[in-house]
Amino acid sequence: VTTVVTGSTGHLGEALVRTLRADGEAVVGVDMRPGPWTDRVGRIEDVDFARDVLAGARSVLHAATLHKPHVVTHSRQQFVDANISGTLTLLEAAVNANVGAFVFVSTTSMFGRAMRPGPDVPAVWVTEDLRPVSRNIYGVTKTAAEEICSLVHVRDGLPILILRTSRFFPEIDDDEKRRAALEDTNLKTVEFLNRRADIEDIVDAVRLAKAKAPELGFDRFIITATTPFQPEDAAELRGRAADVLARRVPDAPAMLAELGWTITPDFDRVYDNALARARLGWAPRHDFASTLARVAETGEWRSPLAVEIGRKGYHEKVFADGPFPVE
Repeated sequence: VTTVVTGSTGHLGEALVRTLRADGEAVVGVDMRPGPWTDRVGRIEDVDFARDVLAGARSVLHAATLHKPHVVTHSRQQFVDANISGTLTLLEAAVNANVGAFVFVSTTSMFGRAMRPGPDVPAVWVTEDLRPVSRNIYGVTKTAAEEICSLVHVRDGLPILILRTSRFFPEIDDDEKRRAALEDTNLKTVEFLNRRADIEDIVDAVRLAKAKAPELGFDRFIITATTPFQPEDAAELRGRAADVLARRVPDAPAMLAELGWTITPDFDRVYDNALARARLGWAPRHDFASTLARVAETGEWRSPLAVEIGRKGYHEKVFADGPFPVE
């Protein structure tokens, strides 16, 4: 049984290939760029390449994408080609190959402006039911790719699960204000409260989705660390987040103080992973409390797998004003 992993030179693709191979699974890594975990180099929007790569495959884990860091450096047409045409071509090749499970890695970024409340509005509680309002070509193409997945499932019966992952990259934040507000390790750890996941947990979610896809048929899940916050905290999180944290994680203020850390006073969104935990049986191991404890003990916020993969960057070019240009 062969599993095809697209995007195998990227963070998540490499993590999937590493983990599956370590467990003895037959895996083919696919990417447009060569790398130590990539077996086939080519573009997934190439119909012949996609058909050839998927011949004999039993499952497809589709992590390849152009994403937010490429919005300024790549054209909108390139986004359409990679994220929409590439996904469609791969889906049709999967149908032709009689693949048993297709997992599409999407993003919480596709919710876009729907997660940006006004200054006097409660934080947005982000569930799978929130209606996306795209704010850039990345969100547009990921939303469109999700809808194509739905269409192919209905028309052709291909079992497809969509995982909307929150941020998990180790690179510095693209937002200058966020970089200035908190030291990077402090910022990354605090994000586990509302908008970050560890790559080990994402790998677990993808593997569960691969196993569950034939049974579930089609579904969409938010994949993020389990928040200690509750929906009734939404109003207080706007400006008084420290008070909410002290109530929900009583040990946190003292641990933060010992590290010389703080949290941002304002949280505009909280991602909720309850559906993924309930329907996939997913039990993420990393959250704010465990990450804070790891930092206090070792100084490292990342899991062992995240450390092993390391930082990749997004472009060959180095930019003077941040990790990548922002639209």
